[in-house]
Amino acid sequence: MHLRTRLKHLALTGAALAVVTASLPGAAAADSGDRGGQPSDRGLSAVIRYTEYGIPHIVAKDYANLGFGTGWAQAADQVCVLADGFLTVNGERSRYFGPAAAPDGSLSSATTNLSSDLYFRGVKDAGTVEELLDTPAPAGPSRDLKELMRGWAAGYNAWLRKHRITDPACADADWVRPVTALDVARRGFAVSVLGGQGRAADGITAARPPAAAPPTASAPPTASAPPTAAAPDPEAAAEAARALFAPENATMGSNAVAFSGATTADGRGLLLGNPHYPWQGGRRFWQSQQTIPGELNVSGASLLGTTVVNIGFNDKVAWSHTVATGVPLNLHQLTLAPGDPTSYLVDGKPERMTPRAVTVAVKDGAPVTRTQWWTRYGPVVGGLGAQLPLPWTATTAYALNDPNAANLRGSDTALGFARARSAQDIADTLARTQGLPWVNTIAADSAGHSLFAQSQVLPRITDELAARCSTPLGRATYPASGVAVLDGSRSDCAPGSDPDAVQPGVFGPARMPVLRDTPYVENSNDSAWLANADRPLTGYERIFGTVATPRSLRTRGGIEDVSAMADRGGLTVADLQRQQFANRAPAGDLAAADAAKACASVLPEDPEVCRVLGDWDRTVNTDSRGALLFDRFWRKFTGAVKPADQWLVPFSAADPVRTPHTLNTGTPGFAQALRDAAAELRAAGIALDAPLGAHQFVVRNGERIPVSGGTESLGIWNKTEPVWNAAAGGYVEVAHGTSHVQAVGWDGSRCPVARTLLSYSQSSNPGSPHFSDQTRLFAGEHWVTSRFCEKDILRSPALKVVVVRG
Repeated sequence: MHLRTRLKHLALTGAALAVVTASLPGAAAADSGDRGGQPSDRGLSAVIRYTEYGIPHIVAKDYANLGFGTGWAQAADQVCVLADGFLTVNGERSRYFGPAAAPDGSLSSATTNLSSDLYFRGVKDAGTVEELLDTPAPAGPSRDLKELMRGWAAGYNAWLRKHRITDPACADADWVRPVTALDVARRGFAVSVLGGQGRAADGITAARPPAAAPPTASAPPTASAPPTAAAPDPEAAAEAARALFAPENATMGSNAVAFSGATTADGRGLLLGNPHYPWQGGRRFWQSQQTIPGELNVSGASLLGTTVVNIGFNDKVAWSHTVATGVPLNLHQLTLAPGDPTSYLVDGKPERMTPRAVTVAVKDGAPVTRTQWWTRYGPVVGGLGAQLPLPWTATTAYALNDPNAANLRGSDTALGFARARSAQDIADTLARTQGLPWVNTIAADSAGHSLFAQSQVLPRITDELAARCSTPLGRATYPASGVAVLDGSRSDCAPGSDPDAVQPGVFGPARMPVLRDTPYVENSNDSAWLANADRPLTGYERIFGTVATPRSLRTRGGIEDVSAMADRGGLTVADLQRQQFANRAPAGDLAAADAAKACASVLPEDPEVCRVLGDWDRTVNTDSRGALLFDRFWRKFTGAVKPADQWLVPFSAADPVRTPHTLNTGTPGFAQALRDAAAELRAAGIALDAPLGAHQFVVRNGERIPVSGGTESLGIWNKTEPVWNAAAGGYVEVAHGTSHVQAVGWDGSRCPVARTLLSYSQSSNPGSPHFSDQTRLFAGEHWVTSRFCEKDILRSPALKVVVVRG
């Protein structure tokens, strides 16, 4: 850019920043009370500097104004997805889209709009979020967070007023409406209970007593459940609970590794974060930098609708999250009062359930009213998913305890991270706020420190309590999955409290698995046990996760990779970038050679299958030939053959990274999986040795973009969970996988050395220039050089400065 043009940009930026520092009266004079209506945006403003790939750098005077700029910028990129989410948390999906359609699953596990609406309308009618907002900090949200939420809502509304929506997903839709700070808080609540009440939304809204309770003013007549139902089979329930909480079945996961200064080229820390999240819908990440001069300066990714950077870095510390194995709920098995299925016994005395009649408006139909039933422990549930029914009989019902239903602190944890100056500050923030419901934290800092912490809000269920209070069902489910089923008829069986816990009924910070300053700490969604394979973590309760049990292939491959990196030493950010796209397939390293060798004897009529398997380079790069054949074979083999029968050498806790191994080619499922995979590809007209990228791709605005990576069972760091459609050419979309990647280090200057990548790009609007620009980068395994410092922002050839006002 010519000097004169650059000076013009600098002058414009300087003038914009002057607006920020001079335009706001005090700490934002706008009315902060918006419980009943839209927040005022009087006096609110921010400066947004856009750099390459549409990444906004938002500067504001205080938290309300920062929220204003953030809400504005998120709306500009994602207004339709955001508006859809606000319909969800207000229980209005059935009104606009019909009761039978399915939500996108981003804010609960409800399978229909009606179930989603009944749950979220129930939360709204009960005033649950208002009560949490009124709870003083630290148990409740801080003033800074409330100001961020107020500003975010005002910024979102201001963008709506001043722009015509061009995204075809919601252009001219009457369901796109202004929001309040309370709506923003409701969305935060939904994220907090995703692993608890949100997971059980169908079970909460469908739970019915076995005989109709007499109508009252607060509870109109409700349909009753069948008078008899079989009690859950403990063995089947244990397997269903294990599958429900198994990382390999989740739609979210992650890898992250932090290296201490002992392993790096300059003695400073390094962090690689690789969260695996959905590529569509309301659980996408969105990139930004948030700055309040002298107070806050953080860059990274936010879950849509949140006001803070959830995963990111500043000039001193970087952090990422991985979905944890801690189970953030438990069940209480209720003994019902004789003759009254809506009363239950506690210490021999009956307690009546509290009915909540919830009414939902329905498109082209009469409103639907259902009654939910609540106990001292939480709502009665009819099951956890279709695979784990919990029948409400004349003698027994089940209530769900979700401590995160009292937790609106997650964004305060993120704010504390943003202000942190070290990995120790990250640990201190976790201990002070205790706001993370379902993730681990991995961090590194510029002084060379590393941190792993499984700091979750979990019900305080010790192994001793589970042994003393589990019902027969709980004695099966707790060891298998961490899901405790406690005797609800005894008050001494309720979860206890720790003196250092910020809220009753949860573990305090002293009980959390933590590992500091080892050469590396790594997690790939297994338990904390092998955060560092040379320093196994033990001594935590079963509800946090397992110890000395088989690890996933992604964990095993990740530990092999990062431990080798740590042993080699001299690491830099470039090494992190290479690790992200190494695309090594641990399953291939373990099984492909054996499969190719045995192939000749089990498939003598088809030597091409054997040749392609033998020639495959054991990677899932877009040009890898044979990767697709092995992928389809491996999915069929692992789907048909029990884990214990897949390998000849079993798991050993003494060698957990290298066992089990040696493929069991003698099982009948092996030959059948090979035949089926080859037949499937040929039937689709796909050559067995076709390059992976020719048949694993996404289509954006008519452009086919090849995608590398592979599925969970292959053990690949760069996880891709693609959608198979043979008739359309193979894997033609990505459901979830690598999302916002960051590789961060420091070089002694005031600016972090950071490379980022948002695999699905900033905007969901196909008309946006940032709809697929980073997706093409991802396909080419290229990165964005982060512009954190002012000098780098102002040097951007794409610099665009926008002053936004209310």
